[in-house]
Amino acid sequence: MTGYRVGVDVGGTFTDLVCVTPDADLVVDKTPTTPDDQSRGVMVGLGQLAERFELSLADFCRQLDVVVHGTTTADNTMIEETGAATGLLTTEGHRDEIELRRGYKEDIWDPAAPPPFAIAKRRARIGIPERLDPEGHVVLALDEDAVRHGVRRLKQLGVTSIAVCYLYSFVDSEHERRTREIVLEEYPEVEHISLSHEVLPKAPEFERVSTTLVNAYVAPKLTRYLGRLADALRAAGYQGQLVIMQSTGGVMTPEYVSSRAVTLLGSGPAAGVLGAARAAELAGVRDFVSVDMGGTSYDVGLVRDGRPEVSTFWNWRHRYYVDIPMVDVQAIGAGGGSIASVQAGALRVGPESAGAVPGPACYGRGGVRATVTDADVVLGYLPVTGFAGGRMDLDVDAARTAIERDVGKPLKLDLVAAAWGIERVVNATMANAVRRVLSTKGADPRELALVAFGGNGPVHAWAQSQELGIRRVLVPRAAPAFSALGLLVADYLVDLARAYVTPLLSADTSRVARLLHEMLDEARKELEPAQLAPDTVTTTLYANVCYPGQNFDLSVPAPEGPDVTDADLTVIADRFHDLHEADRGYCFRTQRPVLRSLRLVTTGATPQPTRFGVAGDVHEPVQARRGTRKAFFGDGFVDTPVYDGPMLAAGVRVDGPALIDEPYSVIVVAPGMRATVDDNGTYLLET
Repeated sequence: MTGYRVGVDVGGTFTDLVCVTPDADLVVDKTPTTPDDQSRGVMVGLGQLAERFELSLADFCRQLDVVVHGTTTADNTMIEETGAATGLLTTEGHRDEIELRRGYKEDIWDPAAPPPFAIAKRRARIGIPERLDPEGHVVLALDEDAVRHGVRRLKQLGVTSIAVCYLYSFVDSEHERRTREIVLEEYPEVEHISLSHEVLPKAPEFERVSTTLVNAYVAPKLTRYLGRLADALRAAGYQGQLVIMQSTGGVMTPEYVSSRAVTLLGSGPAAGVLGAARAAELAGVRDFVSVDMGGTSYDVGLVRDGRPEVSTFWNWRHRYYVDIPMVDVQAIGAGGGSIASVQAGALRVGPESAGAVPGPACYGRGGVRATVTDADVVLGYLPVTGFAGGRMDLDVDAARTAIERDVGKPLKLDLVAAAWGIERVVNATMANAVRRVLSTKGADPRELALVAFGGNGPVHAWAQSQELGIRRVLVPRAAPAFSALGLLVADYLVDLARAYVTPLLSADTSRVARLLHEMLDEARKELEPAQLAPDTVTTTLYANVCYPGQNFDLSVPAPEGPDVTDADLTVIADRFHDLHEADRGYCFRTQRPVLRSLRLVTTGATPQPTRFGVAGDVHEPVQARRGTRKAFFGDGFVDTPVYDGPMLAAGVRVDGPALIDEPYSVIVVAPGMRATVDDNGTYLLET
């Protein structure tokens, strides 16, 4: 490595940046997110990093090797319902496939629960006469006149992004490819076209049309954003490669993700789990639950044996089914900016957030509503001066006023009781989120460690560990921007699939070989812009297999080798039975599994940070002590020692109660806990 490497994670409140210097040092920075145009906040953050290295922005950008970016644009587009005006061309008779939703209802006890917002309204879903059979043979030729008429109608309706999803197009894509040609002839200014055989080339039908519609809905906005960011970087002098984090746990170029925008849903939290796995590995911990508490959300992920859980089915995002592999991270609306209010006589915290603008009342940026961060200030956990890397002083009086007005008076509580109530509610909400995630995986929190990160994670980790019965908590030195650091440990990743539905043990190995080589060729072309050395690229073939009659399959690793043989099919079947028993608690070894599709994961290794932080050089805690703050731990305020975290050397032990101030967060060490610093500057909190 000859230059700087930067990871940028755009959150709902702050944009986090981590820079690995040519000397392998880590530098963390933050700047408020700019919701109207996230690229502005990214460039401001790069400017702040340049100042820290005493460089101009242009000089800094010229010395950048790579910028790895995690963005919430796709998720925010779905949440805010601000995607493109989208239309659908589909096989005649199947325009309402998207409404069926496999019969799934989020609330089975409410028969009147409203459906999700319509990405493509019914009048913008047009049936086209055409039909293939399951083997790809033409039953009914594509009616090109109907396609032209449909495109003209979509144009009249103001549609700017078109999804195309025909039956069995994943077996033979000719009809979809011809449809794209006609669309461009009739509507050359259309912003985006999503073809289902490119987005998700496999069955079942509902999953494919849902995923393709989501892709068409979010792609135009995402493409515009990435284009603005790329232009801003080039204008600033950056000549390297911009790569984007995907929800699959890998990174790829903007060109790749613009055509597969759906792969960016949940990508930011995925980066955090990857970073947590690497940091925990350095600390000798392989089984843990990762929690990322930022300003807006709280993200929970499970890591066992050093590997993040990856969900390959039943991935619902923003009430739409997205059939792509995802690092399994569950999020709730609980963060430092979560707004506290009294509704029907009960205290509620979140999911509504004050965000970056106007932010918590204590930020002094126009926010007036009480938030979790305001409670943290009132209870003494956060420093009043020198907050956020010394760039902000907190307005304690504004925090007090907001809490007394919004919580104290309605509940007839004094200020401290109201603030403590906010803390207890948000901590219980987050602990319940962890329990829900672990219960679905058969994991016991008492047998796991907790890796806490995000700007607010270290502040609340002590309370969560007590609620969950967890005795070991890890807080990495770069915790406030840990998802940004996780971006820098992610490898390039191309995840491809080809449909092939047949009894597994009767599969035609020559057809399997043809599909495999098709995917290998496509992956090679997709990775060409990354200019990776051949010895850094690895491929893994999976068979997606299920029992007859099952709706969801499992990805089973195929034996290594240039091609799949008949003997390999037997190995895959045995592995499927074993995996099904381990994952779902049962198997039927006398049944003949069904092959649904083949999946090829191609990975290109990226340079890894050699360390995740640096310990200080002060071996006696008293030498790093810089006064006290009165902090509340449930039974009155305590004069709590405050330590300068960056000064603490490896091996130093700090007994609670204590507050360890880091530039962008505070590690709260409760009474009865102790914190120890390791060689990477990671804090280990134990009871």
